[in-house]
Amino acid sequence: MSFLRNYLNKIKPNFEPEGKLHAFRSLFDGFETFLYVPNDTAKAGGVNIHDAIDSKRIMSMVVIALMPAMLFGMYNIGYQNYAAANALATASFFEIFCYGFLAVLPKILVSYIVGLGIEFAWAQWKGEEIQEGYLVSGIIIPLIIPIGCPLWMLALACAFSVIFCKEIFGGTGMNIFNPAVAARMFLFFAYPSKMTGDTVWVAQDSIFGLGNDLPNGFTAATPLGELAQNITPDASILDMALGFIPGSIGETSLVAIAIGAVILLWTGIASWRTMLSVFVGGIAFALLFEQTGQGMTWWHHFVMGGFAFGAVFMATDPVTSCRTTTGQYIYGFLIGAMAIIIRVLNAGYPEGMMLAIFFGNMFAPTIDHFIVERNISKRLKRGGTK
Repeated sequence: MSFLRNYLNKIKPNFEPEGKLHAFRSLFDGFETFLYVPNDTAKAGGVNIHDAIDSKRIMSMVVIALMPAMLFGMYNIGYQNYAAANALATASFFEIFCYGFLAVLPKILVSYIVGLGIEFAWAQWKGEEIQEGYLVSGIIIPLIIPIGCPLWMLALACAFSVIFCKEIFGGTGMNIFNPAVAARMFLFFAYPSKMTGDTVWVAQDSIFGLGNDLPNGFTAATPLGELAQNITPDASILDMALGFIPGSIGETSLVAIAIGAVILLWTGIASWRTMLSVFVGGIAFALLFEQTGQGMTWWHHFVMGGFAFGAVFMATDPVTSCRTTTGQYIYGFLIGAMAIIIRVLNAGYPEGMMLAIFFGNMFAPTIDHFIVERNISKRLKRGGTK
């Protein structure tokens, strides 16, 4: 790696303000800091603590944690296509996975090309460093949409989330709403027919000779959608937990999501308080509704839809969630409770998790404000100050 470091040092002057490639300084800086920890240190007065991890490394760790859900999602896309054509018996693991890989890859590419393209252009225009927040959003957005979502809609959603939910607030670390949640909300309200219903969850065309062309009008409802219509799902609880059901690309497998959760918690990237509180809030209100004869059993909520994915990868976003310890408990409980309320009481919107996180983001600063004010008041009273 010393060769790469020496090469970067050699060409770096070309990207400085007086260099011939100074117009691409933000691009070079983004590439360099992605490969190596920056040497810059804080210049402000006071005590500063530094370690070997920066925001790029944090984002990279989240991407690693997302890998199990993404890889299984690719396999499940192929699995659902072959199952719909009654061709599972003749298909190999490689064929099924490759079909899903080829179906999902364009969505990931569009997400990164559009999102990072806007990030780079914005950084060049403002003369700032390229921000790394979209490294995570760029992979989450394709994982929380149906496979039937057209690429041009995905591109619009990515552009909307980056411009109106990140850059307009000041960029990474300043945004109020999670960009991935905003992209999902944009698609849901702007193009509901491509985000819900029974025709968007299974890829219906063959790709490079892999997969099957399904009949026009083929439908396949998610188990959560079936329960919302008072239909008992055909899938077993084991299939739901493993993820062999129709659904958004990365949201179906509770096992894959759990692996990602372990990685995030083990590395200290995600808050266990927020994550745990989401599930506690979900269980509490699911049991409450269950006692009144409404809704499904509490564990059904976790194995269907985007509840688990949202709790692990989106509610724990350190930028848009609560920062205070007590606030994290309240914030997580609010999201879990609101998701169940929406699922049970709004038959027209059986999912609910993305909307719950969106409202949680909205209230997070207020929750932190009151927690801080309460702590200040308590300390003043302990010190005898009125």
